[in-house]
Amino acid sequence: MKRYGYLYEQIYDFENLYFAYLEARKDKRFRDEILKFSANLEENLIQIQNELIWKAYKVGRYREFYVHEPKKRLIMALPFKDRVVQWAIYRVLNPLFEKTYTEHSYACRIGRGTHQAAKKLQYWLRQIDRKPQKYYYLKMDISKYFYRVDHSIALKILRKKIKDKDVLWLMEEIIQSEDMAFGLPLGMEPGDCPKYMRLHDKGMPIGNLTSQLLANIYLNELDQFCKHKLQIKYFIRYMDDFIVLHHDKKYLHRLKVEIENFLNSELELHLNRKTCIRPTPVGIEFVGFRIWPTHMKLKKKTAKKMKRRLKYLQKAYGRNDVTFEDVNTCVQSYLGILQHCDSYYLKCSVLKNLTLIRGS
Repeated sequence: MKRYGYLYEQIYDFENLYFAYLEARKDKRFRDEILKFSANLEENLIQIQNELIWKAYKVGRYREFYVHEPKKRLIMALPFKDRVVQWAIYRVLNPLFEKTYTEHSYACRIGRGTHQAAKKLQYWLRQIDRKPQKYYYLKMDISKYFYRVDHSIALKILRKKIKDKDVLWLMEEIIQSEDMAFGLPLGMEPGDCPKYMRLHDKGMPIGNLTSQLLANIYLNELDQFCKHKLQIKYFIRYMDDFIVLHHDKKYLHRLKVEIENFLNSELELHLNRKTCIRPTPVGIEFVGFRIWPTHMKLKKKTAKKMKRRLKYLQKAYGRNDVTFEDVNTCVQSYLGILQHCDSYYLKCSVLKNLTLIRGS
């Protein structure tokens, strides 16, 4: 495997830092923190550059908060300066690792995403639907993936591709934060784990751009194992969710054991209870859709959340808490999602019940 050097200079190059700043401020440029940074842009970028050159850079303090959609997650946000640094790293490292990913990995990659993953899985279902055998699917999901990534294994994987010691130092600074623990003990939920019980040697902060990069690099080891060692034909992954299709149910049970052993021994990860083997005609839940060879529907859980959100906005509009633009943005977003699946009746239901009246 080819290893890359002379990358650190590319990261702290002033032009790269400037383009990293432009990426980091996208859709957020009028926030106070970003306006303050932009007011002395050249000075701030030169400060970042000097800190990187002299290896004086320290990761800033994380701001913690929870989101509850689709489930409760602990999010950790860095100051804007650190987000510029992360974009500078991403712009240099991502193209190198992109070449190593398998064709059927769809998360956090340009030109891919949930809709492309759903279409590929449906294409495969249409292929096997024409075959005489009855097919099954093995659906696997890694338990608390971002909170359970092992730091030493992640750095070991990076060293296989990168020989630049300065880049490895910088990645270690970000991965192994001195002031913040990211990991959760096995079996614990983010909201139930007090700070003193968090693990310093595991976990990546959800919210970091480098976490998305490392998440793909880490599970690329699984992709390569499934492709080259197990030689699975129908294997598709979106982040920590992956599907295998095959006509032999016993073969899928054997695959499950081999994949689970690989995850446990090589990556120190574990599958959760959602792992199952079922016949494909019942439909496969994947990336927010339920997929059949003939059609694709939005998951019932997602459709209920959509209706609940629109009902809330309808009431908030009546109380003058939100503007028409806020409601319209949300509606257009949902309509954009629905155009990727068979949702005529759901669209009719949503639009029919959405009436906006001030003071109602």
